[in-house]
Amino acid sequence: MSEFLDIHSAIQKLGNKKRAIGSARFFKTGPGQYGEGDIFLGLTVPQCRFVSQSYTTISLSTIKKLLTSKIHEERLIALLILVDQYRRSGDQDKKTIFHFYLSQTQYINNWDLVDLSADKIVGEFLYTTSPVILKKLAKSQNLWERRIAMIATFAFIKKGEYAITFAIAKILLHDNHDLIHKACGWMLREVGKRVSKKQLIIFLNQYSKTMPRTMLRYAIEHFSDKERQKFLNKK
Repeated sequence: MSEFLDIHSAIQKLGNKKRAIGSARFFKTGPGQYGEGDIFLGLTVPQCRFVSQSYTTISLSTIKKLLTSKIHEERLIALLILVDQYRRSGDQDKKTIFHFYLSQTQYINNWDLVDLSADKIVGEFLYTTSPVILKKLAKSQNLWERRIAMIATFAFIKKGEYAITFAIAKILLHDNHDLIHKACGWMLREVGKRVSKKQLIIFLNQYSKTMPRTMLRYAIEHFSDKERQKFLNKK
């Protein structure tokens, strides 16, 4: 309990009311928006990292208490600590952290929380086992589990593999949420940048006409203007 209170106190001291107002607007916390009810204190990500580095050995029970907080930065710090613990753990503890993470997805409920943790825990673990569970997450009714499924494939991309990224993108091809369109487009773009532009083009030749426009624009962001226009003008 004292560790939680220490972290809570550190966050409160670093809070910035002006930045908190901007963050609340940026992360869509208004009624009916995807971040509805999220409370921001106005810390930057570097500040959250700084706080997390002083508490890297806290227990999962303390991490869970942080994750269940309504304060966004407390959840972010919990995940940064969890990522660090996963990186330093042996196989058994990695498995425990992986399952803990998936049991807490209701609290990993904004895009930055997903993007700073999913590939580093879920993706890294599944790379050493099997990525099949990502297909189940991609079909979830929970927006954040669907984004976790897509972002987790970044771990595979960074190791030179793209098949699971394409498989999840196909499942999410007709998703109705902009945050999923952006996540898919981002990961497709990374395939083209880091692994194989040729394979990305093959994928786009097959699916660009039916994928959401935002997904396509993100995927071809690093193409030449001529290449971009080729896909954007396809009918």
